[in-house]
Amino acid sequence: MSDKPQPADHVERLRGQWARELPDLDTSAMSILGRAYRLSNLVRPSIEETFAAFGLDRGEFDVIGTLRRSGPPYRLTPTDLYKSLMISSGGLTHRLGRLEKMGLIAREKSPEDGRSFFVSLTPEGQQRAEEAFRADMASELQFLEQLPPEKREALASMLRELLLLAEEKTATAASK
Repeated sequence: MSDKPQPADHVERLRGQWARELPDLDTSAMSILGRAYRLSNLVRPSIEETFAAFGLDRGEFDVIGTLRRSGPPYRLTPTDLYKSLMISSGGLTHRLGRLEKMGLIAREKSPEDGRSFFVSLTPEGQQRAEEAFRADMASELQFLEQLPPEKREALASMLRELLLLAEEKTATAASK
């Protein structure tokens, strides 16, 4: 770490205001969670713009991206998609309808059970998912390119640790 003082960012300015108004309150969580939230809000427009260039919104990309990263045959049940995306079943049904109209997915009846079906990527859907994801990763990398690789790795490691703790805490709370 450098001994050079860091400039105050938005979160530090907010913390300073709260420290003045409520000096007894520990706002250290804002140093991490507030910055994560602000960072997400700052990069979201770039991500949405990238997907829009491929005729998709972020939710639509989430569906075709999930199918694409699932590997061949790029097919999942709606339940598997629903669990992976953490959205309502109604929200998924609406997205599937839009993606089917675009020709990016197909719904196929299960050969074992005529009441259930699979959602599959079409060849066009596979191509669009891959192209959009490549463009998204290039766009997101622009936000990180001034951080040296060792700082990126350290940040990723610390965020992974925090995310695992948060996932464990929320899973424990949900099971009660």
